[in-house]
Amino acid sequence: MELPAVNLKAIVLVHWLLTVWGCMNSMFPASYAWGNFSVLAVGIWAIVQRDSLDAIMMFLTGLLLTVLTDIIHVSVFYPPNNYLTDERRFSIGMAIFSLLLKPVSCYLVYRMYRERGGEYTFNIGVTRAGQDRSTYEPIDQQDAPPPWPDSSKTAPQLY
Repeated sequence: MELPAVNLKAIVLVHWLLTVWGCMNSMFPASYAWGNFSVLAVGIWAIVQRDSLDAIMMFLTGLLLTVLTDIIHVSVFYPPNNYLTDERRFSIGMAIFSLLLKPVSCYLVYRMYRERGGEYTFNIGVTRAGQDRSTYEPIDQQDAPPPWPDSSKTAPQLY
């Protein structure tokens, strides 16, 4: 089953709205808002530069990291039942809904990354043995070694 094409603007807009609603109450620390809004700023960069693989990859990485930080924020700062007001329930509900929606958004952003020309596997710059064959030199076809020392040149005598 093929998922419909979703615009990157819609993903950023939905997560922005859910993050704003999640920050409506002073239940979460400022790190929740800073983390999510900075990732959404990278998402705006990915919208503006449509051909940039770096922008979409950083947005995907940021979404994956905010899944972890959102789990930590919700689990550490969830209030006890006697302190749950309607505003806090709504705020934490939107934060949890945003958290549940992020894996779907990560999958959709990864599809956009591949559409922009990204690789199927992530490369973090570490090369492995046998990965790059462009500089391969066969050892069974050796050139004749240069004569050593070169007899045409005489070394100056040092005293």
